[in-house]
Amino acid sequence: MTIHIAILGVGRWGVHWVRNFLQHPDTQVIAIVDPFRERLTQCQKQFKLDEQQIILATEWETIRDLKTLDAVVVATPASSHYSLITDALHQGYHVLAEKPLTLNPDECRTLTELAKQQQRQLFIDHTYLFHPAVQQGQQIVKGGKLGELRYGYASRTHIGPIRQDVDALWDLAIHDIAIFNHWLGQTPNRVQARGKIWLQPEKGLADLVWVTLTYPDGFEASIHLCWLNPDKQRRLCLLGTEGNLIFDEMSPTPLIWQQGYVQPQGELFLPAGVSTSVIEVEKAEPLGRVCHEFIKAIQSQQTPSIASAQTATQLVEILSALTQSMQEQGKTITLK
Repeated sequence: MTIHIAILGVGRWGVHWVRNFLQHPDTQVIAIVDPFRERLTQCQKQFKLDEQQIILATEWETIRDLKTLDAVVVATPASSHYSLITDALHQGYHVLAEKPLTLNPDECRTLTELAKQQQRQLFIDHTYLFHPAVQQGQQIVKGGKLGELRYGYASRTHIGPIRQDVDALWDLAIHDIAIFNHWLGQTPNRVQARGKIWLQPEKGLADLVWVTLTYPDGFEASIHLCWLNPDKQRRLCLLGTEGNLIFDEMSPTPLIWQQGYVQPQGELFLPAGVSTSVIEVEKAEPLGRVCHEFIKAIQSQQTPSIASAQTATQLVEILSALTQSMQEQGKTITLK
């Protein structure tokens, strides 16, 4: 059965949804919506779209009643997610939404219940959880190869793009928090964040954020987030008693297992057993996997946990608590 899809939003990331769903054997893109006509024109030229077969519209209301429509991809700013997804679910459509699901945990919970009532899939694009390196890394951690876990750290920095609707925390942190939660098999119960604002003080949007996550077993992870740093980093590390696991998206070998320990020698501690192993990772585009799993979820009526609304709600709860911490000058916030 062919799934007929509408894609809402064809900005910097939205065009990748168009590309993937145009190529998917079980889908047909029947409508693309974006408020900026120039984006629609660019998209039409890029993919050589036939307007006789694919509707190009500037408003959701133009296509919301299409009788052949089965599912929508919501690739619009997060502030618009709640109203669009609510309407789409009421119309009886399956929904694939970019992260975060919304900017409010209560809205996430409402959408979760609505999807259940409508018996429709609400599938959230936590892209990195579909990355082959992240999935392989989770198996290594689960297998106990790192020994007793001690701490974790991550850096997600670059010079731009600068968002005007959300700060660096909401723009960047969700990726690393999702990976830490997935690898550890738990969610933090205490969080803390501090930020610095330079570019948009009138909006109160932090350009630099330092995050600390504390998990129920005492494990701590720190995250450095900045969109004003010329040094582009996409690096996450988990360190244990038997070595550490590094996911570095910018490296040609993105998953590395480093082993080593220190040996007492008199009053000194000297490195020993140091070695580095490259973990072989399947070559696959994470976003392509997301598209494939979304279609499978529609066909099977089962959403994988990593894309579920429950997982999405947990992440929004964490981000909301981190925002509260920043607003209260780095106060530690306890999560229920």
